[in-house]
Amino acid sequence: MSATSVERKANPILPGATIGIFGGGQLGRMTAMAARAMGYRIQVLDPDPACPARFVVDACIEASWDDAREAANLARGCDVVTLEIEQISLASMDAAQALVPVRPGRAMLAIIQNRIAQKEWLQKNGFPLGDWRPVHSFDEVRDAIHALGGRAFCKSATGGYDGRGQGKVGFHPGADPEEEARGAWTALGERAGVVEKAVELEREISVLVARSPSGEVKVYPAAWNHHENQILAWSVLPAPLTDIMADEARQLAENIAHAFELEGILAVEMFVTTHGKLLVNELAPRPHNSYHASERACVTSQFEQLVRAVCDLPLGDVSVVQPCAIANLLGDVWLNEDGSARTPRFDRVLAVPGVRLHLYEKHRPRKGRKMGHLSAVGATADEAVAAVLQAQELL
Repeated sequence: MSATSVERKANPILPGATIGIFGGGQLGRMTAMAARAMGYRIQVLDPDPACPARFVVDACIEASWDDAREAANLARGCDVVTLEIEQISLASMDAAQALVPVRPGRAMLAIIQNRIAQKEWLQKNGFPLGDWRPVHSFDEVRDAIHALGGRAFCKSATGGYDGRGQGKVGFHPGADPEEEARGAWTALGERAGVVEKAVELEREISVLVARSPSGEVKVYPAAWNHHENQILAWSVLPAPLTDIMADEARQLAENIAHAFELEGILAVEMFVTTHGKLLVNELAPRPHNSYHASERACVTSQFEQLVRAVCDLPLGDVSVVQPCAIANLLGDVWLNEDGSARTPRFDRVLAVPGVRLHLYEKHRPRKGRKMGHLSAVGATADEAVAAVLQAQELL
């Protein structure tokens, strides 16, 4: 199927309408800012009364992700509802869906928000995965680690991101395997999860795909991602891949979107192995940290594209007009070694040519918490990465 094919007549939700968002974090905030620039009104639902999106939206409903009654109230004031976080309960999705279109939909979310179900779905549909095992007990964790060769990552089935709900084993020579397995089970919260065999990586990439209800599809060039302590440290668009690898990654993401009948956007995280193979890591049916660079690298940002997709508008051009890199700013930047507060030197950062500052209006910095990011453009991907890391050093 062509990347721009249309399967049925569009039924657009035009500017002036109201978009609802499950989640008011930084992804909801940046989506709302893009939507407002296009003339839409925005309402969000979030359990945090001071969520980052609150300051840029028309209304913010303070409620938990499993509050179906308030989810319905959100939908009543909107023409379409989307999401920026996967932890929405299916009951809340159902309550909203009964009133207005929810994009992406319940069936897709039910699969993606559980890592076991997600991997089983990918496997059933023939998409490439690394070796893995589902686990539900300590004994299963221990047996899975042994079966997978001793070096593995353990991840909780639900929740958990930026390293939370995750553990790794087999990376410290001399460590006791039983103790490491016990630590991994503890990291899972002693709940169901997956154990993944560690693969020999050349790099990690992600590919963002957008698909409208009409069936139009646009796939962004791959982003190259670098993680530290299992948190994205920096990312750059476009990723340095061969044409063959880039085409393979693009087709893989598009095929997943069609298999789901995606309505919205989907980030497909992938491993590029040292043997030149692509393996799917995880799926995220929302804006993705690695595509913040699309605001400056691409003709159409991921946030505008989400608005276009859920409103069944023509999708935007995803061409890269200039390489761009981003570096995450974690709460550590606002804290001294003793935990006391300090003010980052953003004036020094902004003196670096091509660098911009993006803050999320989170008022309580914590270690590991994403507070904002820097972006930098360059003539090449390498130049963009060098510039953004130079700026980060100046903080």
